[in-house]
Formats: sequence, structure tokens, C-alpha cells
Amino acid sequence: MKTRIWAARSVATVSGVVLAGALLAPSAVAHSGPDPKGPGKHTSGKKTPAKKTPAKQAPAKPVVDGAQQGQVGGRKCVTSRDVASAVVDYSGSGLFETVFRSATDEQGHAFLNDSRNPGVWINLALVPGAPKCVYDTALAVTEEDPGHLYITLLASNGTLHQATCTSTSSSPFSPANLATACAPGFTELADTPV
Repeated sequence: MKTRIWAARSVATVSGVVLAGALLAPSAVAHSGPDPKGPGKHTSGKKTPAKKTPAKQAPAKPVVDGAQQGQVGGRKCVTSRDVASAVVDYSGSGLFETVFRSATDEQGHAFLNDSRNPGVWINLALVPGAPKCVYDTALAVTEEDPGHLYITLLASNGTLHQATCTSTSSSPFSPANLATACAPGFTELADTPV
């Protein structure tokens, strides 16, 4: 009888160890992951060729060759795409339900859209002081008429640039009036924690 109890405990212990190993191993592998450029710990030291990243996959962070300010000296700025929006939701404002959208493309250009001017995306490089390689955008809007639209751009070097634009119900933003509405233009925010 003691032999059967001992055997049952041994089987239970071995099963528990195997189960724990099966549960912990995938998370350990996922956490550290294999190095695609070097040999894995499971190989005999032979290098295996690294797999190529799919062409349509955007990098998680901006990649800038050399200078951190975009197309300087023929060097290319590459970032991921980003979209932000802000809406005037005060019904007493002449700007009620106006949606402002900002977006970046994979080359680091930033654009603004005013819902009162559908289909028109304004390159924010028209506003003085805009960074040349933009990684992220943010928008905020006040409820008054005229109100203020705050555009914040994160440059590839980690600095923030902000412009305050005056928005009125009588004229939507367009390429012709954006620089004037956002005068004096983008200024770098001091002490950006990069």
C-alpha cells in the first residue's frame, strides 16, 4: 500500500513539474526572444540568416540617418503614421461640431484637416518653425468663437513644438490662411524630457 501511495505522489510531482515547465517556457521565450541577427541558444553556434521585415511594416520609432531634422543633406526621415483629432462640442459656439484632424505620413510630414473644408489636408510645413521630421501629433481646441486650436508636434529628435492658431466660424483653415492664423508659428517647448 505504501508503494502505491509513493508512486502516486511521484507521478503527481512529475506531472506538476512538466505542467509548470510548459506554462513558464513560452513566456520566458517571448520575453527574451531569439536574436534574429545572432545564433540562438539552442543552436550549435552556426549563424542562421535573419528574416527580413515585411516591406509594409512601419518602424516603431523614427529612423533618421544622420541629422535629426528630416531631409537635410539628402538624408531621409522615416517615421510611423499617426492621427489625432479634436472637436468643438459646445453648442453655443459657432464652431460647434467642427472637427480638426492631424496626421503624419511615413516620411515625417504633418498635415491638418478642418472638417469645414472636406478633403483638404494642409501641410503643416507652411507654418513657420514646424519641424521637418514629425513623429507624433496632438490637437486641442477651445470652445469660443473665435477659438484657439493648439497643434503640438513631436519631432524625431524628441523635442515638442507647439503652435496656437485662431479659428473662426467664418473661415475654415486652408493652405492660404493657415500661416497667418497660426502666427507667429511653431515654437519649441522648453525642457522637453528626452
